[in-house]
Amino acid sequence: MAYPLKVGTRERWTFGKIRETLELPNLIEIQRNSYQWFIDEGLREILHDISPIQDFTGNLVLEFIDYSLGEPKYTQEECKERDMTYAAPLRVKVRLINKETGEVKEQEVFMGDFPLMTEKGTFIINGAERVIVSQLVRSPGVYYTETIDANGAKIYGATLIPNRGAWLEFETDNTESIYVRIDRTRKIPATVLLRAVGYSTNARILELFDFDARIQNTLEKDNTDSEEEALVEIYKRLRPGEPPTVESARTLLESLFFDPKRYDLGNVGRYKLNKKLGHGILTQEVNGRQEYIRCLTKEDIIHAIKYLLRLMDGEVKPDDIDHLGNRRLRSVGELLQNQFRIGLARMERVVRERMTIQDAEAITPQVLINIRPVVAAIKEFFGSSQLSQFMDQTNPLAELTHKRRLSALGPGGLSRERAGFEVRDVHTSHYGRMCPIETPEGPNIGLIGSLSTYARINEFGFIETPYRRVDKERGVVTNEIHYLTADEEDKYVIAQANAPLDEEGRFIEKRVNARHAGEIVVVPAERVDYMDVSPKQMVSVATALIPFLEHDDANRALMGANMQRQAVPLLRTEAPLVGTGVEWRAARDSGAVVLARKSGTVDRVTSREIVVRNDDGTLDTYRLQKFVRSNQGTCINQRPIVKKGERVTAGQPIADGPSTDHGELALGRNILVAFMTWEGYNYEDAILISEKLVKEDVFTSIHIEEYECDARDTKLGPEEITRDIPNVSEDVLKDLDERGIIRIGAEVRPGDILVGKVTPKGETELTAEERLLRAIFGEKAREVRDTSLRVPHGESGIVVDVKVFSRENGDELAPGVNELVRVYVAQKRKISVGDKMAGRHGNKGVISRILPEEDMPFLPDGTPIEIVLNPLGVPSRMNLGQILETHLGWAAKALGIHVATPVFDGASEEEIKAKLREAGLPEDGKTILYDGRTGEPFDRPITVGYMYMLKLAHLVDDKIHARSTGPYSLVTQQPLGGKAQFGGQRFGEMEVWALEAYGAAYTLQEILTVKSDDVVGRVKTYEAIVKGENVPEPGVPESFKVLIKELQSLGLDVKVLSEENEEIEIKEDDDDGVETVPDLGLEIQGRPETEPEENGENGEEEEEDIDFEPVELDADAFEELEVDDAELDDDFAPIKPRVGLRGGKYEGGQE
Repeated sequence: MAYPLKVGTRERWTFGKIRETLELPNLIEIQRNSYQWFIDEGLREILHDISPIQDFTGNLVLEFIDYSLGEPKYTQEECKERDMTYAAPLRVKVRLINKETGEVKEQEVFMGDFPLMTEKGTFIINGAERVIVSQLVRSPGVYYTETIDANGAKIYGATLIPNRGAWLEFETDNTESIYVRIDRTRKIPATVLLRAVGYSTNARILELFDFDARIQNTLEKDNTDSEEEALVEIYKRLRPGEPPTVESARTLLESLFFDPKRYDLGNVGRYKLNKKLGHGILTQEVNGRQEYIRCLTKEDIIHAIKYLLRLMDGEVKPDDIDHLGNRRLRSVGELLQNQFRIGLARMERVVRERMTIQDAEAITPQVLINIRPVVAAIKEFFGSSQLSQFMDQTNPLAELTHKRRLSALGPGGLSRERAGFEVRDVHTSHYGRMCPIETPEGPNIGLIGSLSTYARINEFGFIETPYRRVDKERGVVTNEIHYLTADEEDKYVIAQANAPLDEEGRFIEKRVNARHAGEIVVVPAERVDYMDVSPKQMVSVATALIPFLEHDDANRALMGANMQRQAVPLLRTEAPLVGTGVEWRAARDSGAVVLARKSGTVDRVTSREIVVRNDDGTLDTYRLQKFVRSNQGTCINQRPIVKKGERVTAGQPIADGPSTDHGELALGRNILVAFMTWEGYNYEDAILISEKLVKEDVFTSIHIEEYECDARDTKLGPEEITRDIPNVSEDVLKDLDERGIIRIGAEVRPGDILVGKVTPKGETELTAEERLLRAIFGEKAREVRDTSLRVPHGESGIVVDVKVFSRENGDELAPGVNELVRVYVAQKRKISVGDKMAGRHGNKGVISRILPEEDMPFLPDGTPIEIVLNPLGVPSRMNLGQILETHLGWAAKALGIHVATPVFDGASEEEIKAKLREAGLPEDGKTILYDGRTGEPFDRPITVGYMYMLKLAHLVDDKIHARSTGPYSLVTQQPLGGKAQFGGQRFGEMEVWALEAYGAAYTLQEILTVKSDDVVGRVKTYEAIVKGENVPEPGVPESFKVLIKELQSLGLDVKVLSEENEEIEIKEDDDDGVETVPDLGLEIQGRPETEPEENGENGEEEEEDIDFEPVELDADAFEELEVDDAELDDDFAPIKPRVGLRGGKYEGGQE
């Protein structure tokens, strides 16, 4: 039965029956430990690998001795504010030895700023928080395969994969001979390689393999007789066309496999190789330290062939490359180490060159070392690697999951296109290591996973999971914990965590459900070696937050786990009535809540900081984040949950963050739901909600948008941030301060000015009026134009913060930027029709209608239902967890308690019924509901209860979009697509068929012409509408002209004829470029000379409307021509190159 358990600061009644022997580990230790290893050991390892660097004569030697990291220049907050990287200076102690003179110079060299990891496991790069995702790659080592060829014969193969260097592949053919390929070249008999490494005679080779017949077969195919011949034969394969000599051949083979600089198995590779082949030596002694042998040895090659022979005899099985024993994890530390190695290798070349060029006497380490390549390699990794990702900060769970993500993509990994089903599939070895449920839907399914709750990474990068050891002498399950990797686990029999035990820890039943080598078996209790630590061991954190997971279909659980990460932090948080007991750990480890560092008493509390007087007398001040914008535009706001004078213990939550409630993760709200249909408003998973949720701000969230405006130096002079903007009324400027920047607290709507800015314009031709004014007042007309930052379409809100950076104040800005202003605008978004909501079981839907409270169905006691869900969404989707949650939630609400039902160890049907009885509610969880409109009861009892509902980040305000006129694509002149480009709606071929079917000819015609790409027609139509005249006839669409040109470019003389067989002239409406083409001195063949007069159908008037002065183009005019898109009428945007850099939007249009 349930019993109360205090987790964090809240008491929950838990239904868990299994006593967990192991606490959950710190959930982001994978990131922190890996980075710490890099700082402590990884860096030293690389410097040790690359040192010493000698010049070509061997006279000068450069050694790297030691390194140190300094203090970061700015705090994390300052870095975020100023767009800086949170980094510390790396200094390396370098020694330069001149062997001729015996002179030794030592120096400390600055090697660039090295990004530091924050205590939350993230990096701050250029002001943005980023996460380095761990990568799943094939482990170096030897792999054996068995395939069947076209004739049905079995072909066996072995591949030796190093960390870096050439691959060595062995394969058999149907005559049972063994061949070898070196680095993917043509195959040669394997005995050639053996001869080349020193086993020169047939007798010696046969002796190595106990006179095996298959080796005899291979020798018959081998045309070489001595070591020298074998070397030459290999050299011919590797370097075809070069004259072979024995010496060069020997050097080549040595460097390919036996030179540590060219070939590296890595510690992992050596460990896997020796474990697989079961031979000899792992380490050798170097300078008094035991080090792994990281190159190949002759023994490795012989044992690899011996194992292949055993495989052919059927003594051993081929390898499964999807087994987690053969895939390892590259975490932050190792990825950084590889990147650093690349940088140092580039630097090494420069050092060697400088050693030869410069004077040996005057040379110093500082002069030799160029840190540019090292700094560039690190910058490139953090800035643009596939594995360095912009942190998902929608809510604390999204942050936590992002840091625990495992990706098979990225450099050296798989690609989406080439990954087949096998790689993506759930594998038995994932148990307890990688979550079988949490993975994205879509092209990345199975390639991106999430680390299981208890999993950890060992020194070789393999994922381990903990088990309780079974003492076989006494038959008792002990509390001794062993961590096993996937290939070690296959040797043992492992019982499930839910196997019943008695008081002493003995198995109650004689036969136990267990796992062995990936199979589920029932074994006698005395054969069990280990037992699972916890039922939630096999799932990830997000999955472990789904109550009654055991009653949900896996596909829906996957959606539930993924959608929890998209829940928007709400204004008023509320922990779930029905949780799983993991909530407080998820909140704590994600870093959303503030934890007390030491025990003590609260001295002072304000909304912005908490001061704790520790037991040792010192004072700790905790600063809280107030209304900060997250990476995703959601709001990060921390509030204190302790009072003055309260005792706190170390590690206790003292302030709540976004989506947390008293230190527990709180992504949504507990809502009274009923499963029933209502007037068709639940059709296709739509959701009907009560107006109460809007009025009482139940699902209201705050969103903060950031707008940026910079004043640059242009060719015509510097831009200026000012309140003095041409042609703008005082009314528009009312909220700007004297600098021209909006005041904090102002309410802004689309089109309002946030920052006033003017840009110098070139000398313009003045109109007669301006000339007159100038003659009278002698004042120079202002040659500036308005380029102010305005609120974009569809955005609005209240200005909450303004930050100004300028060169004068000593802020570091991008080149050419003198001043930078950032404006933060916050919106309160209430829940509205079109918003997406979901439960935790993959039950998602869109709000279809908001009903007045009085019209909602109500309970017998008069309580109106808050949300009506469609009962048809349950049976076919098989996510019954939502029903059980609803029942238990109702009981918990009535009893005024919070409950925890851990995954795979939750409340049973009987226990839920008992709780409902205890609360005085119907046992079946159903009740009669009454129609709010008529007061009549519905014709049957309806399932009612409390469900935890989330509001997801897919909000209608971000998606709704409308356009009348806007930008057009350059080539086709059709409107762009998408909200970001302020585009139009695509009218595709099927929509065209629909209009054709209705015979709506005129509607169709205008959709295909004036509403799209009839350039002249659309301008005239707009004019006609504005002036209230009749809309003119459509003209020729631009895409038709493009088609004609395309055909002409193929050399076809295509003409357009009218009904009278007269040729129709298709003119370009390229306002000015056309008439000045001859001025360029170019002769364009095959183009009819058009007189400038016939511009458009109504000659001169057309000229008047377009306020462009004709530009005379000469050859260098293009250098001068600078066009700013804000100034031009969209319809006449001159053709300019497509630039997709500013915020990823297409400025000029897109093809």
